[in-house]
Amino acid sequence: MRFGLFYEQQLPRPWPEGAEQKLFNDALAQIELADALGVDYLWAVEHHFLEEYSHSSAPEVFLAAASQRTKRMRIGHGITLMPPAYSHPARIAERVATLDLVSNGRVEWGTGESGSLMELGGFGVPREEKSAMWAEATEQAINMQVMNPYPGFKGRYFEMPCRNVVPKPVQKPHPPLWIACSKRESIHKAARHGMGALAFAFVDPEQAAKWVEEYYDIIKSDECVPLGWSVNANVALVSGMSCHADEQEAIARGLDGFKFFGYSLGHFASYGEHRPGVSDVWQRFLEVKDQIPRDAGQGGIGTPAQLRAHLEGYEKAGVDQIIFVQQSGLNRHEHICDSLRLFASEVMPAFHERARLREAQKTRDLAPYIAAALARKQPMAPIAEEDIPTVVAFGRTQPRRPATFSDRGGAIAAPAFDPHAEASVKPQ
Repeated sequence: MRFGLFYEQQLPRPWPEGAEQKLFNDALAQIELADALGVDYLWAVEHHFLEEYSHSSAPEVFLAAASQRTKRMRIGHGITLMPPAYSHPARIAERVATLDLVSNGRVEWGTGESGSLMELGGFGVPREEKSAMWAEATEQAINMQVMNPYPGFKGRYFEMPCRNVVPKPVQKPHPPLWIACSKRESIHKAARHGMGALAFAFVDPEQAAKWVEEYYDIIKSDECVPLGWSVNANVALVSGMSCHADEQEAIARGLDGFKFFGYSLGHFASYGEHRPGVSDVWQRFLEVKDQIPRDAGQGGIGTPAQLRAHLEGYEKAGVDQIIFVQQSGLNRHEHICDSLRLFASEVMPAFHERARLREAQKTRDLAPYIAAALARKQPMAPIAEEDIPTVVAFGRTQPRRPATFSDRGGAIAAPAFDPHAEASVKPQ
């Protein structure tokens, strides 16, 4: 099984001067350490307006910075918000490809819709149409990365003419594709589209085993028709993580932060009432934190032996990756780093060794099913060369202006050079 880190960029109130800057600098230092320790993945969310819960509104910038502080870690968008009101699909294709270039081909491309009214309402995305928007925009952004040129598209939610979207990613045909999942139905959706399942849900190993079995059953069936031009058959689950030799110290360092992660998510997604710039989510959390029950994700808080047992359950369930929530609540940077070091030295190596063997076998076993799935896909047809439009520059379509000069003899403006026009001045 592989391991990743999950960054929301949580920042509970109050916010002293420089708090956001320290938040991002600490996160980059943690990621640099994790890369050196052998942690496999980094995932950064995209959220907007979710103060305290997530200050990660420009993950492409953060991930680009992280790519320059790391050497081997996979750099994951977990996720990009795909409805066109958030970002035009061409802009997403360009950003992801550029990140793949500067990271030397290490990008994992997670996609999703968003589920909070704070975000959907802020960008005018109708809740009842967000899934259809995701499907249209995601498929076309993928096509933009693969096709040369992109033929153009006119759909329900966006349109654009034929253009060659550049740059193209290092990974061919495109970076591995994932979709955010929070329940059984979305796990099935990921499998039907041939995409990895980023399951942001805290479930026990027994439930995880059912999800994994159903996911791979669909991957192997005729239901799997890839949305992209390749298949990424993987299931990832999130878990809290705080590792210390003393169990009570691990709990003291990590439990409240993990509880705040779940509470603040629910505040924006399920049960909260929020006044932008006014509501104090952390204070509300403090009033109820002792009433919040333990759940499956809190099994990652404890001693190395306890974490080992917790993770072996998911390994046996067939989960491909566990993504750790550490940067949450008021968890301290120093404690996060200490936890990573202990985990990497006493827990991770055995899982990595078994992962290499399992991945090789999995690749062999799934190869015929993936080939069959790709054969079922009907890719977007390329545009015929004679149908590629000619775009005439503005200078060719506007009246030519004569050169003008200031009273002091300095040129103010001159006609643009036109290689297609006859020379108006002949050499002497």
